[in-house]
Formats: sequence, structure tokens, C-alpha cells
Amino acid sequence: MKILVCVTSVPDTTTKIAFTDNNTKLNKAGVTFITGPYDDYALARAVELKEKLGATVTVLNVGEADSEPVIRKCLAIGADDAIRVNAEPTDAYFVAEQIAAIAKENQYDLILMGRESIDYNGGQVHGIVGEMLGLPSISPVMTLDIDGDTAKITREIEGGKEELEAKLPLVLGCQEPIAEWKIPNMRGIMTARTKPLKIVEPTGTDKLTTVASYELPAPRGAVKMIKAEEAETLIQLLRTEAKVI
Repeated sequence: MKILVCVTSVPDTTTKIAFTDNNTKLNKAGVTFITGPYDDYALARAVELKEKLGATVTVLNVGEADSEPVIRKCLAIGADDAIRVNAEPTDAYFVAEQIAAIAKENQYDLILMGRESIDYNGGQVHGIVGEMLGLPSISPVMTLDIDGDTAKITREIEGGKEELEAKLPLVLGCQEPIAEWKIPNMRGIMTARTKPLKIVEPTGTDKLTTVASYELPAPRGAVKMIKAEEAETLIQLLRTEAKVI
């Protein structure tokens, strides 16, 4: 069984965000990058399936050279090898196209990724990859078990959960509690240095979208304290200033 885990390299959740180039690019100065948290769940479940079923796990990242520390960490956690498509991942369609090209070439049984990245939060890539490959795409997946050529899945839906079965191969967008995050041990860190990391050039069309500009959220305004007995004043402020009612 061959599993492909697609991971993103994203700013740490505590990063103070700033922009450059007339607010069209993230200012990477001083920013620590991490594996996308939802991708971490996908990788953790892939490693569990590897240990249980004897599968092989390949990590795929569409990114530039500065994403390699994130890739090496994934190898330290338990992936067998890695592929980096040497391109800036600025467009969901472009990223999906790179993933689909690698998947077609290597014929994976299972393609896992996070339900979304935490930089753009688009949640589009798994669906586009499934369409490009002609495979089922399911997200957000909370549990995953493999029985022969069948995946048994629990998916979150509005107001509850849905239990599904689907034949392999397929594409899944993952979230908690599919597995617990794994922390690389010293042996994993050492062996990761010698595991294969293949770098390939991008293929297909150019990106279909371009960022016009980014904006930071407006700063929080001053807090107004309203006495409990002044409910009418509170309602008036909610209507005229906050404009939420």
C-alpha cells in the first residue's frame, strides 16, 4: 500500500503577521514555519497505517527551498521519503495540479492532506485533486480505517457525524481526532537526514489567481462597560455602533 501525504509549510500560529511588496506578499523576516496542523493529523494517521499495514509513506510539499526543514521533520516523524515541487504555493489550483501530476506518476492508493491550510484556509485542494484524478474526495475526515481495499471513514457534517465506506484509491482531507500529533524522537531526526528528498520542477498551467493586496484585521476598539440596569443603552449601542442587531 502506497500513501501520499501532502503537507504545507505555514507560519507558526503565534507569528505576528506583516506584509511587504505593497501588501502583496508575506514578510517572512523572523517568521518560524511549521507543518500545517491539519496536515500533521494526516501524517500521524499515515504513519499509524504504515505500522499497522506495512504501507509506505511519501510526503509531498509544493514549496521553495525554505520549506525543507518542515519536510525533514515529516521524515523524522516516520515518512519514508519526500518530494518537493520547487514552486511557490500561492494558488490552490496550481498546487492541486502539482499533486495530481505526482499522484498520476506514482499511483498511490491513498492521498491524505489536511482539510485546509492555516494560511489561506481555502479548503479547496483536496476537492480539486480528486476531480483531476477522477477519484472520490472526502473531507473533513475524523476517523480512518482500512479493510482490504475499502476505507471506513467518519466525516464531520453540520450537526453531527457521517459514517462512510469508499473503495481505494481516494483523496481525504483530515482533521482531529483522526490521530494524535507525533513528535519526532532523536533516532527519527538522525535517520531523516539520509532519507530521500526528491526535488522536481512544476508542471502544468500557471496559477489562476493573483493577490491584489492583503490587509490586517482592524484593531480592537475600546471596551464600553454598560451597567446591568441600563439594558436599553446596551441595545441601542449594539444597533447603532456594533450594528449586530
